[in-house]
Amino acid sequence: MESSQKKHRSEQYLFTFAAIMVSYFEASLDTVSVHHIGNQSQNELYSLSEQPLTFKDEVIPQLLMQYFLRPFEKSNEVYYLMHSGGDLDLNEVHHYATQIFEDSGKFHEMSEQIAKHLYKVSNHPNIKPGELYVAYFKNVQIEGNLLDAIGIFKSENKETYLKVYPEQGGFGIDYEENAININKLDKGALIFNIEKENGYKVVVIDHTNRGQDAAAYWKDEFLQLKIRNDSFNQTNNTLGIYKNFVTQKLDDEFELSKADKIDLLNRSMKYFKEKETFDMDEFAGEVIGNPQAIESFRNFKSQYEQEFDSPIADTFEISGNAVKKQQRVYKSVLKLDKNFHIYIHGDKELIEKGFDEGKSMNYYKVYFREEQ
Repeated sequence: MESSQKKHRSEQYLFTFAAIMVSYFEASLDTVSVHHIGNQSQNELYSLSEQPLTFKDEVIPQLLMQYFLRPFEKSNEVYYLMHSGGDLDLNEVHHYATQIFEDSGKFHEMSEQIAKHLYKVSNHPNIKPGELYVAYFKNVQIEGNLLDAIGIFKSENKETYLKVYPEQGGFGIDYEENAININKLDKGALIFNIEKENGYKVVVIDHTNRGQDAAAYWKDEFLQLKIRNDSFNQTNNTLGIYKNFVTQKLDDEFELSKADKIDLLNRSMKYFKEKETFDMDEFAGEVIGNPQAIESFRNFKSQYEQEFDSPIADTFEISGNAVKKQQRVYKSVLKLDKNFHIYIHGDKELIEKGFDEGKSMNYYKVYFREEQ
């Protein structure tokens, strides 16, 4: 790699990773209880329903499934419920979830306790009132496992919808205020019935109050979460960070062809497939090589750790499942206009890039011993 004179771009780099594979194709909605939560600091009250919802037809459960579960298909992080004192029994949500998983007959009673707990922590003036939904699902998939899950969702933002309908040979128009857009879930959490001793697997949505002090109450005060930091997560995040580094960051500092980038990605994937343990110094030397690029990668990795409050150790056991998951989004295809795709899997030295003056076109020269 040769350092370029490119002007540094000021935009932030997006940390994008392969989703953790939450799907609901085989899922069913078992029961839902709805309560209303006001803002305690604004002297608003909470209101509890006496029993779970009853559905008049099959359409509403399907709409609720879409509203509740679709946003989690793109989840990137798995969390655990925790308590600062180290005793999981002191985490209210963990306690109530355990009661439900162990005795489904307690579902509505525990949904009321969850509502009261949410109200207790809703004491920032910027927290909006809204409906709290507590739902029980069967056969929701996370990372290949079909599991029962408890969903906790809060709807804070309402919208106005127009309705057009046939009327006297033409059309009439009406509206409905304070309606919910099923494509915009404000806050949500899915608690999966697995790894109880660690705090259950949890995935979270929070689309309101971002960047404000009020934002902390959902993850930090209500749920009390910590990011899962096992070998799967460390492997998955390191590969994701490196992929983003190669595809987003390197162009700022180095002149690299797409073939060079693909080679860097292939070398990293080869390292993770062949090694049992990740070592930062070893990885930097064997895969990246260039001292300036190594320092840039360390800074890029540090930026991720600070942004997501998710430290990654310099040494950790490599998870084969996480490697397989990331391999699906590691691209080794060089696309040339709409005519050719070149798949680069091995030695980058066997492909050369040039420019044909006569045709005023770029070209690649590929060396091989035999066709297959």
